[in-house]
Amino acid sequence: MRVEIWSDVACPWCYIGKARFEQGLAAFAHRDEVEVVHRSFELDPDRRPGDVIPVLDLLAQRYGRTREEAQGMEEHVAANARAEGLGYRTEGRLHGSTFDVHRLLHLAKARGRQSALLDLVYRTNFAEERSVFDERVLVELGVRAGLAESEVRAVLADPDAYADDVRADEAEAASLGATGVPFFVLDRRYGVSGGQPAEVFTQALEQAWQGRTPTPAAAADTTDTAPTGADAAACGPDGACDAPA
Repeated sequence: MRVEIWSDVACPWCYIGKARFEQGLAAFAHRDEVEVVHRSFELDPDRRPGDVIPVLDLLAQRYGRTREEAQGMEEHVAANARAEGLGYRTEGRLHGSTFDVHRLLHLAKARGRQSALLDLVYRTNFAEERSVFDERVLVELGVRAGLAESEVRAVLADPDAYADDVRADEAEAASLGATGVPFFVLDRRYGVSGGQPAEVFTQALEQAWQGRTPTPAAAADTTDTAPTGADAAACGPDGACDAPA
């Protein structure tokens, strides 16, 4: 069974949702028969490379809040992250175009190192005092994930490298009706939106497994909705990230 996850590395609920999904997957009896594929989704596709802004300023602008209120929003997300054992910095983080990161993740996918690189990028972006919008940092992370430095540099130097793959993922997300991330598609039959609790993912996996056919079904243009918790946190196409009340 295949699970496809659309996400953006700038999305805190994608960071948290990945951890919760992995907990849910660990509790699923057929976990060893599940293939996980990560797909690209840009929350801020119109932002140009090099146009970087502090996250607190971004939140204040988009929500019409003061910096103090934006700080409180970050603290709320941080509490959710830390509850999952994840590091999270609430000050000093930056926001920028994630297009190059997604292109590099497609290189990593081609080399069988996608999950390793994604974990490093998430940790660096949300928990460390470094920026994933710095090319030097991306090169280092790519090498740490097991990629050849020459390949990493070549992809980052060529804006067309893997660009079509990123755009194809985003077009597919739109065709499936995804308006925010994280967005999980199970066996092209069920969709789960948002950073749901781990037990919701386990339940969705069980339902998708029970609904499997003996032979692979053709890819569908839409998915049914798997069981989901209410008001799951997610980030929308305008970059705004909401949390359950």
